[in-house]
Amino acid sequence: MRGGLVEEAENLFDEMPDRNVVTWNTMINGYFKNGQKEKAFGLLGSIPNPDIYTYNTMISGLVQSGDLFGARKVFDKMDSRDVVTWNSIIAGYVHKGMIDEAMQLFHEMPLGMRGRDTVSWIVMVSGLAKEGRLEEGVKLFMMMKESELSPDKATFTSILTICSELPALCLGEQVCAQSIKTALNHTIEVCNAMITMYARCGNMTSALRCFSSMPTHNVISWNSIISGFSHHGLGPQALEMFEEMRFSDVKPNELTFIAVLSACSHAGLVEKGKYYFDYMKDECFLQPTAGHYTCIVDLFGRFGLIDEAMSFIDQMRADGLEVPVSVWGAILGACRVHRNVEVGAVAAENVLAIEPNRSGTYMILAEIYASVGRLNEVERVLTQMKKNGVKKQPGCSWIEMNDGGSVFLSGDKSHLEFDRIVEPLEVLHVDVELMSVGSDQNLVQSCWHSG
Repeated sequence: MRGGLVEEAENLFDEMPDRNVVTWNTMINGYFKNGQKEKAFGLLGSIPNPDIYTYNTMISGLVQSGDLFGARKVFDKMDSRDVVTWNSIIAGYVHKGMIDEAMQLFHEMPLGMRGRDTVSWIVMVSGLAKEGRLEEGVKLFMMMKESELSPDKATFTSILTICSELPALCLGEQVCAQSIKTALNHTIEVCNAMITMYARCGNMTSALRCFSSMPTHNVISWNSIISGFSHHGLGPQALEMFEEMRFSDVKPNELTFIAVLSACSHAGLVEKGKYYFDYMKDECFLQPTAGHYTCIVDLFGRFGLIDEAMSFIDQMRADGLEVPVSVWGAILGACRVHRNVEVGAVAAENVLAIEPNRSGTYMILAEIYASVGRLNEVERVLTQMKKNGVKKQPGCSWIEMNDGGSVFLSGDKSHLEFDRIVEPLEVLHVDVELMSVGSDQNLVQSCWHSG
């Protein structure tokens, strides 16, 4: 029942002398597929003996139409529910980003034959990952392993993605081993997730081995391996993989060229970067995005080609494109390295016009002024930063050791091994201070604390 056939279906339905529950359910489903939820609700009140499929159809249709409140009302009125009922309403909450509500329903699901299935677990694991609650996603996956259910390819893909984001190589390797035992490591989705996990965790040897063992590759496979090499500063290897991709039957997409241009930037291949940028537009007919412009401006800026970078921005404007904050940020970073005060001030002004609370912009601009001895400007920038209520964000780092990890925030002394960790760091700090006496950053820091 689609489009103009709705009225015809309604006529046939009205002419039927006898209707069973399947007929009613079909009409309800058809109304939802055509965006007519009011008519679906109207039929629900007319069905003599609605069954569980009727209610499941209502819940699924309401969730897909964005009416989570209506779906929950139907859910609460049901005398009995099956796993499809629970999964539909939980997925609705996850889709809306209401993870706590989804988790509460997940824990309320009955156990046994009518309880959680693989879909229930994967909906919650992927939902937690999407909302950045990675550790909770890992814990839920561990709970799933303790149950009698076997993970499917969607489960492995989601948990490997979480391992990539953390990053957690040890857990990722365990998940890879489990996927091999279940023979799901041969599916292209799991293989792609394995490549990404190994690459983001710094093990490019295993990432390349996994890629090479795949019988077929799609664009995600190529993007993952190229991005991995690019991310770790292995520009020549990234470009070598891209050249192999060009001779395959897989066409590159926008993400491919983000990785390629980034590789050119890290490797200092200015001419190559220009070539691939033009190749993307003229041969692959792909419209450059903010990410591509950021990469090419960063490439120019890294090697002091500030004027060329600014000309590129002028070209963007001439083409009617808005210059994103990422491009101005790349220019600002280049000016910091090459001590270009005039352009740096322009870049900082444009960044702050878009994101006025970005503390790093103030600090970088202050360092640029300090690099040429303009201390009055340094104090002016830091004063303006404090006046606007912008606070410097503490630095953060983390490390994975054995079976656990540790997170460190600048100025935080709560770690249990703090005293033992600080001893060798103090020695290193003295050595660094001796090598960086009079640095621009130290000067800015002293102005910040004395202000």
